[in-house]
Amino acid sequence: MGRDRYVDFLRAWAIVLVVLGHWLITGLVRESDGRIIAPELLATVPWTQWLTLGFQIMPLFFLAGGHAAGGSWSRARAAGGSAAGWVGRRALRLLLPAGAYSGLVLLAVGICAAVGVDAGTLALVGWAMGMQFWFLPVYLLLSALTPPLYAAHRRWGLRAAVVMGMGAAAVGVLVVTVHAPYAGLVNYVLVWGVAYQLGFCWRDGLLTRRRRVPSAMAVGGGAAFAALVGLGPFPVSLILVTGQTPSNTDPPSVAMLAWVVAQTGVCLLVAPTVRRLLDRAWVWRLVRPVGGASLTLYLWHMLPVLVVAAAFYLTDLAPEPVFGSAGWWALRVPWLLVLGLVLAGLAAALRPLERKLAALYERTRPDAGLRRSWPLWLGLAVNVAALSRFAVQGFAYEGRFPVLPSLGLVLGMGLLLLPGRSRTVSERPARREADLEEAA
Repeated sequence: MGRDRYVDFLRAWAIVLVVLGHWLITGLVRESDGRIIAPELLATVPWTQWLTLGFQIMPLFFLAGGHAAGGSWSRARAAGGSAAGWVGRRALRLLLPAGAYSGLVLLAVGICAAVGVDAGTLALVGWAMGMQFWFLPVYLLLSALTPPLYAAHRRWGLRAAVVMGMGAAAVGVLVVTVHAPYAGLVNYVLVWGVAYQLGFCWRDGLLTRRRRVPSAMAVGGGAAFAALVGLGPFPVSLILVTGQTPSNTDPPSVAMLAWVVAQTGVCLLVAPTVRRLLDRAWVWRLVRPVGGASLTLYLWHMLPVLVVAAAFYLTDLAPEPVFGSAGWWALRVPWLLVLGLVLAGLAAALRPLERKLAALYERTRPDAGLRRSWPLWLGLAVNVAALSRFAVQGFAYEGRFPVLPSLGLVLGMGLLLLPGRSRTVSERPARREADLEEAA
């Protein structure tokens, strides 16, 4: 099966909406004492919670990820590769850029803390630079679980996704009725795992053999979401709103599960039309670079906000209409344009780093047939724990340098790199599985 351009489009489309969504809801206000604060738009202007129906696109990330991982793992398995080798390669491809990003942010946090930057400002900046990190530990866990998840898919097909969905619904009921917050952590894997599992089903044609299936998913999932919001206890917002209980994202709720199903159905329904567009050379030339740079854009897209804040807000150059007013919304257009230009320049400046990380990956990625795997699994677990801490608390919780998660990240990366070995050009025969492996 050749590479599906539509999967690459989904990755590009999702990253564009994630970036625009984060930029749109991030509003800065300079207070009389000179401090810059970022009021929470979804809480301050409640009607904006409806906008999250268009911008909550993460189901497509996991759907596309499952589609790509299913093909990659099946090829690796057919070539005699081990689960540890495959998981290690996938994890390292994701963690090298994430580790480089984290290292640079932590270096900046350490310098700022040492020179006495205001603790509140540093905490806000650290939160902004880590707000997107929740995706990384969840995706790493699903990648690590791909071999058993794909085995379940091969044996039971769509029923495997249904059983995961039933488990997620049961956990969601516990969270709402008996307020079991720690039980809800399981739904990060179960709810997003349903989208991942549906990616397997999509790749193998289980969702498209019958023309009514995508329509049933779109209508049924949408109706279930509307009922859970309109008649049930769930809010309309598909992004976390401070103080809102229950939340649809922290942890992922039954309403989010319904949204996953509905969004998957819509994705399948529009696929033929979008594929025809992607066959046009000029369209593909626009989509391909965005999809290829998706991880870079995802990791770094909040830095332009800090650059613009320093350039325009600290210098009093930015006009400041009342937060959420008509004038404020009108200024969202130049705000987005300026941020886009800064991000484009940043992406260009990061290309040498990306090439170095790609070369490091080629030298250190685990062998496909890796057997001595305990350092890899331990390193993966430590990385997931460290990244989860950054996702929850940011890079400078309460304005302090995060010593323990930083050490955890260093230890986890070291353990993950340990199973790899240096390779020379003469040691690299043609590896069809590696060449065909989909990007994470």
